[in-house]
Amino acid sequence: MRMKGNMIAALALALAFVFTGCGAGGATGKAGDAGVTVVTSFFPVYVATVNIAGNVPGVAVVNMTEPQTGCLHDYQLTADDMKTLEAADVFVVNGAGMEAFLDDVIKSRDGLKVIESAAGIPLVKDLSGEDNAHVWVSVTNAIAQADNIAAGLVEADPVNKASYEANAEAYKQKLTALRGKMHAALDNLSNRDIVTMHEAFTYFASEFNLNVAGVIEREPGADPTPQELEEIIGTVKRLGIKALFAEPQYSERAAETIARETGAKVYALDPCVTGDARPENANAYIAAMESNMKILEEALK
Repeated sequence: MRMKGNMIAALALALAFVFTGCGAGGATGKAGDAGVTVVTSFFPVYVATVNIAGNVPGVAVVNMTEPQTGCLHDYQLTADDMKTLEAADVFVVNGAGMEAFLDDVIKSRDGLKVIESAAGIPLVKDLSGEDNAHVWVSVTNAIAQADNIAAGLVEADPVNKASYEANAEAYKQKLTALRGKMHAALDNLSNRDIVTMHEAFTYFASEFNLNVAGVIEREPGADPTPQELEEIIGTVKRLGIKALFAEPQYSERAAETIARETGAKVYALDPCVTGDARPENANAYIAAMESNMKILEEALK
């Protein structure tokens, strides 16, 4: 799931050209004077960052990718992305291998402050043997990411330390309340087996003691092979699973095929990976998780 060598080389050259003559970072702690531009890699990182920095005077939070952009495993930077990064003082990413292009950005923009929000979070492997980067779907991990983002912003812009830390604490309190609410709703469900669209919900399932009995798409966006489909259908029948969980970012075609063969019902869980990056959507993660909670309550009752 990495870009091929020649594509990486071409991208590095392009980035080097775009960034030639640009300042190295520029975040000097003088947000009130010159302003600080914080760029985020994709929507879930934006949501966390805008809760921490969105109301700080002189600080602009800008998301790099389009609203419909999902996970960035194989994402290739566009010319517009490069322009956005050119203006960045700080680049907040998920990390854990999610942004395949990150090394090239770092090499091409020497001195750019990069905050990896997943730093220090224990990772699990996915079916391909790579680190599963979908850490934010666990509420506990989202809290840890808020801490990492706040600490990175304080380092880049110490003038606004108090604001970043106060905002992070307020957001963490909301996430902690959300986690408690979800545990109260999900901990006593008798049915714990779920089949998910892909491996976005691994950390979520671990947090709420759910068992991911099967994954429909081993490669996100790629239909399962006939053999994989047969295996999943067998698992659903053997375990008596009554609910399949698709995601709004992907086609439900394969899930519907499994449902027809097994009598299971298709529901949708949202990993909050896409959305319109505007400050008024700062509550998107909490809203998505509350919706997931209600869907799981209905499906697993």
